[in-house]
Amino acid sequence: AAAAPIFRAWLEPFKEMGATTITLSNTGGTDHLSYDRIGLPGFQFIQDEIEYDARTHHSNQDVFDRIQADDMRQAATIMAAFVYQTAMMDEKIPRKVMK
Repeated sequence: AAAAPIFRAWLEPFKEMGATTITLSNTGGTDHLSYDRIGLPGFQFIQDEIEYDARTHHSNQDVFDRIQADDMRQAATIMAAFVYQTAMMDEKIPRKVMK
């Protein structure tokens, strides 16, 4: 929750690309959960589910040729910006309070 305002500010320049949503919801079953569980900042970038939940996902048809080029460019651009912004921070990204 503490990182949400930071991420919201970082996402602002990408509004015109259609990237507008910051959520505290968790889809579960993703790689970031093991980090989150031990108190390290773990975040996921949720993609549009139009192609993600297709019959081909995680099957022998889940191949490079099915990648949506525009979606990949958008994701790579935004993730690169977030990595850069994180690297340039004077302080660490806020940690979740462990219970």
